[in-house]
Amino acid sequence: MSGELRFDGQVAIVTGAGRGLGRAYAHALAARGAHVVVNDAGTDVFGEGNDARPAEVVVQEIAGAGGEALASCDSVATQTGAAAIAGAAFERWGRIDIVVNNAGNLEPGGLPELDADAVRRHLDIHVLGSFNVTRAAWPHMLERRYGRVVVTTSVGMFGGAHLLSYSTAKGACVSLGRSLALTGAEHGIRVNTLAPAAETRMVTDPAFRERAGLPPLPDGGSADPDRGPEHVVPLLLVLAHETCPSNGETYAAGFGRYARIFWAETPGVIAPGISAEDLLERFSELDDSARFHIPDSSADAVRIREELLADAP
Repeated sequence: MSGELRFDGQVAIVTGAGRGLGRAYAHALAARGAHVVVNDAGTDVFGEGNDARPAEVVVQEIAGAGGEALASCDSVATQTGAAAIAGAAFERWGRIDIVVNNAGNLEPGGLPELDADAVRRHLDIHVLGSFNVTRAAWPHMLERRYGRVVVTTSVGMFGGAHLLSYSTAKGACVSLGRSLALTGAEHGIRVNTLAPAAETRMVTDPAFRERAGLPPLPDGGSADPDRGPEHVVPLLLVLAHETCPSNGETYAAGFGRYARIFWAETPGVIAPGISAEDLLERFSELDDSARFHIPDSSADAVRIREELLADAP
């Protein structure tokens, strides 16, 4: 058994850390020696409103347990907010080692009633929020040639008819994480994407369940302890640690299960000049996933396709 994963002297920014998963991440990092910026704008589950108390309460909890943290209520959705978050970390502790992009909102809806504003709100927080905070911390990581970044996606990346805007944003987060990983690889910065599963406010909130057309939860809406955020924490700690073995990957964690998620491409049908009618006849061959390739990047995807074409009879 290896020794305890420690973060002594390191500085971590955790967004959306006032409740749920982010709170669990902040507590775990602080308990293992990290100084933590607890960022949370204090919005409701839909991303509306502001309240400084959630972030401040978590900071008090960490301090009460012997850790060190500071509260931030700045919005990740703006460049100025993200700059303030990173600036507060650097001003207090003089470095930034870890960024955990966890802030998010969740509005149910699909076509035809969903409008572009709903999609934009999700992109602003999930995608641009992750980009903004990572970008603000990036120069500090470049200077020290070290950094660990976690971008949060979800099973929403696989699509959701009634969570269209949320799923769209979470799919974009995967490509954002992979692109950041390629950018940071030569500078000692590793970036991975985490798809957590836990019963948090986004699942139990009565207002969300009513808007989503879900029945109220029994027992007054209390979460199942076997499905709590603490079951995601072990993988988050691995991805945030200096010994993290991966870069540019996506992982699932929750309920005691941990797994890799990957995008793959089948060998397909190689038939230049084929008609649409003949391709339809061979569609099962195109669709066959018994064999597949896993591109590391867009350039690698092109290379794989060129090699398949070159090797075709």
